[in-house]
Amino acid sequence: QLQASGGGLVQAGGSLRLSCAASGRTFISVVMGWFRQAPGKEREFVAALGWSGIHTYYADSVKGRFTISGDRAKNTVLLQMNSLKPDDTAVYYCAADSSLSNVISGRSAYWGQGTLVTVSS
Repeated sequence: QLQASGGGLVQAGGSLRLSCAASGRTFISVVMGWFRQAPGKEREFVAALGWSGIHTYYADSVKGRFTISGDRAKNTVLLQMNSLKPDDTAVYYCAADSSLSNVISGRSAYWGQGTLVTVSS
């Protein structure tokens, strides 16, 4: 089970940090990532953290503004979002899978319930 939290309302240029806590099984040696879905749009990949916790992957739209990190001991992955824009408004979902390609392509085996991020202009 994945539990996402940390969403909220923020002004453009502000920051938020999302957290995803995994429970119910051991999420060791899996890739964890974040997706988002804006109203009327398809779900899109945001960022992923490799199973080693070292390699990171980002969508072009968030590179340089968002940072993904993780605490494997706590089975938690974080998404630090800086310089937020109104276009970042979406429901953010965390995901986990043993395959990096599955995470990036949106075919993860495990999904969290989503947390809403609203960025006002």
